[in-house]
Amino acid sequence: MSPSSGSDGAGAVACKTVLASSVANVYANEIKQGIQELGRKPKLVGFLSNADPAARMYAEWTGKTCEEMGFMFELREVDKEELEDYIVQANEDKDVDGIMIYFPVFGNRQDQYLQQVVSKDKDVEGLSHIYVQNLYHNVRYLDDAKTQKSILPCTPLALVKILEYLGVYNMILPYGNRLYGKTITIVNRSEIVGRPLAALLANDGAVVYSFDIDSVQKFARGEGIRLRSHRVTDVGVKLEDIAPMSDVIITGVPSENYKFQTQYIKDGAVCINFSTAKNFSPDVKNKSSLYVPSVGKVTVTMLMRNLLRLINNNSRKPDRN
Repeated sequence: MSPSSGSDGAGAVACKTVLASSVANVYANEIKQGIQELGRKPKLVGFLSNADPAARMYAEWTGKTCEEMGFMFELREVDKEELEDYIVQANEDKDVDGIMIYFPVFGNRQDQYLQQVVSKDKDVEGLSHIYVQNLYHNVRYLDDAKTQKSILPCTPLALVKILEYLGVYNMILPYGNRLYGKTITIVNRSEIVGRPLAALLANDGAVVYSFDIDSVQKFARGEGIRLRSHRVTDVGVKLEDIAPMSDVIITGVPSENYKFQTQYIKDGAVCINFSTAKNFSPDVKNKSSLYVPSVGKVTVTMLMRNLLRLINNNSRKPDRN
């Protein structure tokens, strides 16, 4: 890897800043080869039914990256009251390979319902109940023959790939145990990113402390990672107690007013921010060894990777005509 760094010489900051584009580039050839083997341009449809600037920016990133990588992308802006009907139409359209929705739409439980309206065969975001169930129970395949990989949500998957790129995963250990011995703090427990991310990292062997507005939960596979999948327990600890012992700190607070206090960061920790707001102050580089200020480009790359995986999974179904 070739992350950018500060000035060299005596007294230089030890931290290196790693850009999301550096990680995304690692998967570019894999994706382009997948399209070449497919022999056609896969089509992704994104539905936008809100006025959220962050959602529109994500949609623009998606479209631009899809074009660069050889995908077709179509953004469909529809009224939220008609969104369900449009999703069903896209489910039935054989020319559409993948579907995504830019949330929030209603900002309540109806959004969770809309996630389930999308066909699991076209769900590039991995939000269908079967994918969510597999994620939390540490089931990595859809079939007994292990030919169809389960789809993971894009941003949590992006963060996993970033941690692999940074060398946080110990590749000598068996697959599934490669975060053994790592303590990770996550400041965010949203159902879209924070909670599934905590589950993924705990399923890979880490002890994860998930901080939300009013509670703290510990995700872990037990002492010696003996359990097959993680368990969640409520714990009465404070951020200032856990962060200084954390190897990795991940933030995702959607507010410009929130800043993670640098004094709580362990010397040499890896710090990653996935919020559109900057959750770390510039002096994070005085404590962190590796700092990733944003993850958006990796998220879009994982979206396209998921789309190719869906196409591959659908081609391997035994009942396919």
